[in-house]
Amino acid sequence: MKNVMQSKTLLSVLSLMLIVAMAFSFSACGNDSNNDTGDAKVEKTFVFKVVDLDGSEKSFDIKTEAKTVGEALLAEKLISGEVGQYGLMVDTVNGIKYEYNADGAYWAFYVNGEYAMSGVDLTEIDETAIYSFVATKA
Repeated sequence: MKNVMQSKTLLSVLSLMLIVAMAFSFSACGNDSNNDTGDAKVEKTFVFKVVDLDGSEKSFDIKTEAKTVGEALLAEKLISGEVGQYGLMVDTVNGIKYEYNADGAYWAFYVNGEYAMSGVDLTEIDETAIYSFVATKA
């Protein structure tokens, strides 16, 4: 009878230890700081060029954690403008401002030498691409 009682006690203690171990392992799953949630920022680099009306060109190597070209260039204070119904309307690039109504000139956004199909604020960064703003006379 004594052996049965000792076995039950031992089984109870082992069961309790197993429950505690499982509780710790499940609680640790929720606190995993190394899990990939997709929120981690990744540093990207890309080339940005500015071409003024006189044809002078300046190139910048941009390093950023931003998702879009516009976000990166705004953070670097290389562009500014007004947000309208079609997104960011860039009027100043590298400190040079053009207003179409006043100057008859504007900044055109290019990707790999071709006129961009989306605005700078919607263009996601592709590290293999070269982005540029080219001053254009109407």
